[in-house]
Parts: sequence; C-alpha cells; structure tokens
Amino acid sequence: MLRRVAMRVGRLLIWLMLLAASIAAGHRACAARPPLTPDAALQSILSAARAAAATSCADPADQLVRILCAGTIRVGVRDDYPPFAAAAAGGRSGFEVAVATRIAAALGVSPTFVTVTPADRIALLAENRIDLAIATMGDTTLRDGQARFIRPHYYASHTAIVGPRAIPLRTLRSLAGHTLCVTVGDSSNPELAAAGVRLLLFAAPAQLIDELHAGACSLIAQDDTFFARYFAKPRFSAEYETKFTMDPLPWGMAVARSGGDQLATALSLISEIFHRDGVFLRLAERNGVAPAFLREQRAVWQRPTCDTAQGFANPACVLPPRQSDMARTRFAGTVAAAEAFIAAHLGLHLSLAIFKLQPAWDLVRQGILNSIILIVGTLAATLGFALVIGRALGARRRVLRWPVRLLVMLLQSTPPVLSLVIAASAANAIFAFSAALALGAAILSLGLINGGNAGQAIAEAMATLRAEEAHRPAGRPALSDDVLYVHALRRSLTQIIAFLINATKATPMASFIGAPELLNALTDSTSFSSDRETTYWLLLIFYVVAVLLVVRLCGVMRGVLERRIAAS
Repeated sequence: MLRRVAMRVGRLLIWLMLLAASIAAGHRACAARPPLTPDAALQSILSAARAAAATSCADPADQLVRILCAGTIRVGVRDDYPPFAAAAAGGRSGFEVAVATRIAAALGVSPTFVTVTPADRIALLAENRIDLAIATMGDTTLRDGQARFIRPHYYASHTAIVGPRAIPLRTLRSLAGHTLCVTVGDSSNPELAAAGVRLLLFAAPAQLIDELHAGACSLIAQDDTFFARYFAKPRFSAEYETKFTMDPLPWGMAVARSGGDQLATALSLISEIFHRDGVFLRLAERNGVAPAFLREQRAVWQRPTCDTAQGFANPACVLPPRQSDMARTRFAGTVAAAEAFIAAHLGLHLSLAIFKLQPAWDLVRQGILNSIILIVGTLAATLGFALVIGRALGARRRVLRWPVRLLVMLLQSTPPVLSLVIAASAANAIFAFSAALALGAAILSLGLINGGNAGQAIAEAMATLRAEEAHRPAGRPALSDDVLYVHALRRSLTQIIAFLINATKATPMASFIGAPELLNALTDSTSFSSDRETTYWLLLIFYVVAVLLVVRLCGVMRGVLERRIAAS
C-alpha cells in the first residue's frame, strides 16, 4: 500500500518537473524571439483589410476597408499655409501634401485632397467627408475627445506673438486688455481669451500679415513655423519681432473617432516607420520646413524599445497631448442633462459645448452684447441717414440735391461687403484699429447703405406729393415743404421699415471686417468646442428673434407716427 502511494507521488513529481521545464523553455523562447516590428504589424493589418475588401465592399463598417475598396483616401489639407500646404494653379504643394502622398502609397491607394480650414477640419472628419486630416492641427486633450489623433506626431510648434519692436509686451499677462489678431481655430485661442485678451478673428494666416502691414493689427499670433519665412526677410525682421512664445504643441494627423480603429493603427505604424527611416525628415527638408524636431524624433524611433509594433502606445516614446482642459460654466451639468434628455426623447444628438465651457460662453456673451450694440446702432444710423438723405434729395435746390443723389447712386452700385471694407480702411487710416472701431465702421457703412435707399423712397414720395400739390383745388392754401416732408414720411413708411429690417439682417456681414459680433464669437467658439452645426442654428435663432423684434418695434413706430400726423 505504501509502495503504491510512493509510486504515485513520484509520478506526480515527475509530471510537475516536466511542466516546469516546459514553461521555462517557453519563457526562454519568448525572450529569445524579437518583438514584432512595426513593418510586420503594418503588413498584417493591411493583409487582413485587403482580404476583407476582396470579400465584400458593400458599405463596409471599417474605414480602412472602405478606403481600400474605394482605392483612394480623402485627405483634408489646408491651401493657405506654406511651406506645409498651399494650393496654386500648378496643384498642391508642401510638407503635409508630400506626407499625405507617401501615406497613400504605403496603403496602396491614391490621395484625394480636400481643402479644410481650422474651423471645419474636425467637423469634416465627424461628417465622414474626409478620411484623414493633415492640417497643422495641434494635439490637445480637448481635441482628443473630438477626433482620434495619430501618434507619433509628425511635427510640433509653438504659438508666437509677433508685433512691432516698439510695443513692449513680453508675457501673456501683459496682453490682457489688448486686441490680438488670430485665426479661427487656433488652439491657443481659449487660453488667450481666458487671459483677458480681445481676439480679432481672421480666416487665413496670410491675412494676419496683411493686416499687420496695414496697421489694422498691432499684434498677431500664429505658429512660429508660419513666421519663419517672414523673419528670413530683412525688412520684416527689422520692423517686427517675436514678443514671446507659448504653448508647445505637437501636431497630429487625425481620423474620425468611430469606425477608424484599424486605420488609426495602420497610420500610427506608418508614422513610426517614417520617423525611424527618416522619411518625415527628408520630406521636411525638401519643402523648407525646419527639421530640428524631426531629427530628435528619428533618434527616438530608432531605439529598440520604441521600434516595435506597440511603440506608438509607449509613453516613453510618444509625446503627450497638450493639456487644454477649460473651466466649466456653473450650469454645465444642467446643459449636459438637457443634451441627454433631448437625445433620449427626441433622438437629436446636440452638442452644446459653448454653454458648458467657460471661455466659449464668455465669447458668446460678449458676441451677443456686441451684436445688440451693432443692431441698435445700425437701426439708428439707417433711420438718421434716411431722414437726412430723404430731405436732401427732396430739396428744391440742385446744389443740395445732386451731390446726395450721386452718393446714393454710388452706394447702390457698390457691393455691401466692399462698402464695409472701404469704411473700415478709411477708419483705420485715421485711428488705431480696435473692436469699437470695427463696430463703428460697420454701423456707419450699413446705415449709409440702407439709409440711402430709404431716403430715396422718402424723396420719391415727396416728389409725388409735390405733383399732386400742383393740381390742388383752387382756393386751398399750398402746403409747405415741412408739411409735405411729414406726409412723405408717412407714405414711404413701408419702404423705410423694409430697409430697417434689411439693415438688421445685414449686420452679420460686419464679421468680415473683424467686428466682434455674435457670428465672429460663435465661429471662434467652434475652434475649441467643435459644435459647428449647433452654433450656427443658434445664430439663426438669434437673428430671427432680432428681426421679429425690429418688425414689432417698427409697427409701434408706424402707429406713433400716424397718430402724430393725424393730430397735426
């Protein structure tokens, strides 16, 4: 009995020893096997995706398979940011265009380029109008929730504040209260707005340089990479300087957050390979892009610990996104609950980030106030110019009538936007540019345009009354010009009201010359809240309400005027 137990125990020990030996051998084999390279991992992903594409291309859910089925990848690039991306008659050129072309070749497809702007590049990804954005886009913690960024990053920059050498500003705190010209969508806009800087928005970086030379902008902000080619010019560097730089920012390619897992992994592996093999570096040098960052990154990705199939997920290898978390409004929780309620009960997925992020809400509040000032000022200017121009056009003396008639003809034949630009340029030639100046120029311009048309209607009504007066019954005393003018106002009241309403609807055009009204504020808020559709619906609602209020106000004004005329 004891002998049988001893034999069983012995066999059990032998099995345990064999098992331990096999485990140890397995560990040694795993240790001896090199980690999977990014090249092999990329080929594995592409082989699986090509197999799926060969099986069925009927509305594939996976974005990489969809790209392989289409044979092209839609890449969003800018067309106004040399040497990174620019469009000309001969086609597109620049570092990012070259990167997109090489990525398409690595995937075995052709690139289709789509022009994007800082304001819409993330929205176009979410709307599936592009597959990949390579558009000077900084990787921040806020944007991480809006798009899927590809790491490792393909470039990095700082935001530079540039202005005349005579202006003594050296810190962000010293910018508080100053007006700074920036582009819509710049990742530094939230921090600048939170620091009390008045932001004047422009669509393209090249406009900043034009406005700086014209004196409309005394300070401008943009990536230091953008300014490099300008500071290479002796005349520019003699007059302007970089006041300070802020916000070190890695640049990332990005794909949509839904359906793009395989595509994102493939692009991350391609980026590893491009850094390791110096592809990014060579493309940058060919396109005149500063190569220091890419030289550093090449050394990083040549390390054995980074040159692996999971290197892009290794915190020791990749740069973290820049922290851009913003303060929340006091009612952010209520807004989030409202979003969830609407989604659950109405099926509408609204994004109301402008009411949840304090910098965005501050911009919107200021934009609403400025829009109210603009609307009220434009209405007053329209009515005032209408009364003056109507009286002058209805004057009996040609010396008064003809100069005003020529002015009205000029206003009627000039596009409204051009009139705004002329008014702003004239104001800039006399005064230093400011938000108040832009609002004032817009009020005067829009008031002149609509007041001129309304004044013409008054003058035509007065001419009709004079013709009727010439055939008045015998014995009835002639009416004075003052009395005729009052009756002309009553007769042309419908046209006057129409032009007052038209002036209200035209006020968003003031954003074209940099007036900080609601359209500008909402456009800027989309640079860090990315809820473009919702914000423009809010803009529409605001102006519909504004027009309805103006119509109501004009109705009250009509009643008051008619009662006064009847009493007289």
